[in-house]
Amino acid sequence: MDGLKELGDVREAIENDPRPDSADPAIHPKGLKLSATGAPAADAKGQFSWAMFQWARDPYVIIVTIYIFSPYFSNVVVGDPIRGQAIWGNINSIAGFIIALFGPILGAIADTGGRRKPWLIAFVAVMVPAIFALWWALPGGAGLGIYQIALLFIVVSVAFSFTEVFHNSMLPAVAPHERIGFLSGLALAMANAGALLILCFMLFAFMLPGQVDWSFLPTKALFGLDVSMHENSRISGPITAIWLLIFTLPLLFFTPDVKPTQKINKVKAVKDGIGRVIKTVKQVRHYRNVATYLIARMFFNDGQTAVLIFGGVYAAGIFKWDALTLTIYGIILSIFAVGGGFFGGWLDDRFGSKKAIMTSIGGTSIGIVLAVSMTPTEMFFFIPYDTSSAPLWSLPFFSTLPELMYLIVVLVVAICITAAYANSRTMLARIAPASKMSEFFGLYALSGTATAFMGPLLVGLATTFFQSQRMGFASILILMVAGLAIMAFVNETRVEAVD
Repeated sequence: MDGLKELGDVREAIENDPRPDSADPAIHPKGLKLSATGAPAADAKGQFSWAMFQWARDPYVIIVTIYIFSPYFSNVVVGDPIRGQAIWGNINSIAGFIIALFGPILGAIADTGGRRKPWLIAFVAVMVPAIFALWWALPGGAGLGIYQIALLFIVVSVAFSFTEVFHNSMLPAVAPHERIGFLSGLALAMANAGALLILCFMLFAFMLPGQVDWSFLPTKALFGLDVSMHENSRISGPITAIWLLIFTLPLLFFTPDVKPTQKINKVKAVKDGIGRVIKTVKQVRHYRNVATYLIARMFFNDGQTAVLIFGGVYAAGIFKWDALTLTIYGIILSIFAVGGGFFGGWLDDRFGSKKAIMTSIGGTSIGIVLAVSMTPTEMFFFIPYDTSSAPLWSLPFFSTLPELMYLIVVLVVAICITAAYANSRTMLARIAPASKMSEFFGLYALSGTATAFMGPLLVGLATTFFQSQRMGFASILILMVAGLAIMAFVNETRVEAVD
């Protein structure tokens, strides 16, 4: 309580003295560091709790939409990897279109209405039951049908992206300016660490039992799960739903929310929010640098997202990986992705956001080329591999050299993508006007989703046209290169807001 009282005293002092005399303009006379918005930054517990929300939220994406459930949906529920990849693309295209319509408006409403936490609570309340319901997606389209599963994914994807708007927009108000890069990277690292813990548990409890004769393992899947009915894959929904519900609580209890400057009617907040978006778009000439950055991100973020959306589906289809192999694949990548979050934070604080982004996106692009160079019968496009060769080991996963080389390549991709996500968020926090931060994070969501339908659509069209998952996955490179080229014209300087 004393800490809360002190924070209130400091906030009151800042309101009365918005530009205090201090030797360091980033430190208030009472000793509390200022955030990037000029208000008092959250204490260490509040900052950590902000990062923990990503620990709560992102395992859904990593476990359900990348490694475990989406390959199961494509290969088992749909029953055809090529058709499944195309359907998966259509699902994400629809979700991206909805997010593109409403993301920036919600951000502007947050700027007008103030608080972010009520929005986060509402969207989490939608996500939890929808994710849990994936348990009833039975093999062959029994239980929930393909269209019902698609609807659930669209609802969760939209709600997930909207939580990003409000969570990201809290960052400049939570962290001191010099710690923005570190905190952003910490959140991404924690997200991957959380997913890693879940994947390790699933490996021990549901995937390995009955597959290998190791004395420390259960003899069969725990809790009576029926592996023949793919319950070891379907359980990923309920697990990540419960995880999200539990670990959202620290943010709600310990991270200070942005207080509205005045009470405002919710209907008026919506109208004012829409008006602010329209006005900001009309002022694009003044915000040209931010607009250029958001356009660049529109492309490279969509490319990154497509890599994540289709990575597990592609590997499962090309190499015929089962749930066990995909779980181990997810565990290994998550370990390296944790390092990617810290690597991105270090790059950002050391060299600046722009150079960090260029490095991360360049590394991802090279990784995509190398990834599609691997198939069961060749490596690096021209080195043949004899499929009758003896397995590398007796373990029932990654038993061929092309699989192992593919794994090594995507480890680098995982590091770069995680770093790029951290760098991208930090870049906007550094260049957007502080007084319109949520609005610009709404536009940031738009830049990440306005072409989100294009990435999956591009992959789906290329997959169908060439009847090749390999060519479909390779098409993502077009978006990465476009984003990298536009990023060269962005400056890392903050613009002032205009009315």
